[in-house]
This record gives sequence, structure tokens and C-alpha cells, in this order.
Amino acid sequence: MKEKLSRFIVSPDISVSEALKKIDENKKGFVLVLDENDVVLGTLTDGDIRRFYLKENTFETGIEGAYKKKYIALTVDDGLSLAIDLFKNNSIEFLPILDENKRLVNIITKRQMHSLLLQDIQADLTYDFLTLDEDIVDYEIFQRPWGFYKTTVFNEYFQSKVISVRPNSQLSLQSHNHREEHWVVVHGEGTVQIGESVIEVKCGSYLFIPKGCKHRLVNSNDKESLIITEVQIGDYLGEDDIIRYEDIYGRA
Repeated sequence: MKEKLSRFIVSPDISVSEALKKIDENKKGFVLVLDENDVVLGTLTDGDIRRFYLKENTFETGIEGAYKKKYIALTVDDGLSLAIDLFKNNSIEFLPILDENKRLVNIITKRQMHSLLLQDIQADLTYDFLTLDEDIVDYEIFQRPWGFYKTTVFNEYFQSKVISVRPNSQLSLQSHNHREEHWVVVHGEGTVQIGESVIEVKCGSYLFIPKGCKHRLVNSNDKESLIITEVQIGDYLGEDDIIRYEDIYGRA
């Protein structure tokens, strides 16, 4: 584990410039300052360096006056619940995990903790958090001809999305072979076609889309977007599991 954590570790006798290079390489925004016995002396973030530099220090100055010697940490015997509570503090983005002698054992970041929880991974504080896919915490917004969608959670059990349909726009008439969908309208109004039925919907409406059922979402309002939350459940949740029958944007 120590070898994997080496990109987050610096000694107290290096320059600010060297520490900044290390922070740039690990892409996490921080390093931990350790002595020769792996005892954590303090933490150093890119923000600490910026504030240190603004006090008319140079990048060749040693980090002694830049890193924080008072820091918050976990021990290997602490539970993940304590990490969750500590990360509620917006100023805490990472936590060193120490043994009883304050020697570094592991590190967990806030994004790693969120990734762990969203994927329902059972772990203690000795888990290799560097193996986690942190991108699931912050999915991109994908534009479509009718508006946009953003995935909020995606794991092996389900996918959830926010879907926003622009005024006077609509999704294609489509079906899915591998998933069912559960929709809740959270803003706006429109119509939903499920099979041969057409239903008027508004904020608070809930709809169930069975696997293999043709369906379409239409925003009939000319001023406001129609926004739904969608939960997908099935054995495959990829975007290519869409069969289009009709589409006003020429994608069928």
C-alpha cells in the first residue's frame, strides 16, 4: 500500500516547488508530509502553497512554514461512518488514516468515499481506495436534440438520471430490451405515451415503463422545461439499449 501512496508523500526538507510538482502529478490537490519513520507531520494543499507564496515566499523556500501541522485524521480502527461525518465539513477533502503511532496506513478522499457508497462496496479503512472509479461521482451533462440528461448514480444495480426536455420538444418513441424505468415528474407538464395509452403528467406524477414497452415523453408547454427523475433497473443499462420507432429529429 505504501508504494501506491508514495505519490501523496513528501519529506519535510523539500522545497515548495518540489511539493507543487508532486501535487500536480497526483491530481488530488494535496500531499502528506512524513518523517523517516512514516509518521505524518502535517498536510499540504495547493491552497496552502498559494497562501504561502502570497506572503512573499518563493517557490524555492522549504515547506516548513507552508504545511499544516494540525490536521484531522482517522485511525485504522475507526469506522467508515466517522469518515462520513467528518466529510460533512466542507473544508475537509481528504483524511489520512493512521496507526496507533501516527504512521500513515492509508488515505481516503471525499470523492472516493462517495464512490464507495454509491457502488455499495463493503469496506473498512484498509481498503485500497485508489482502485475506485471516482468519475461516477460527477457525471457529465449530455446534450440531446430535445434537451439534456445527467446521470446521478450508476452502479451494477441501477442507474438514476435527471432528464430535462425543452419546451415543445419530445423524446423518440422507443423501447428497451434489458431495463425497466421508473419516472417521477419533478417540474413542468406534458404527456407520456406508454404502449397505446397517452397520459397527461405534471409535477408529482409517477410512471412505470416495463421492459420492452414502447414509450415517449413529450413537453407540451411552450415556456418551461419538463424535468423528470428516472431510475433504470435491469441486466444491462447501456445507452445503446434503445430501439427507436419514431423520432422528430431523424434518429429512428
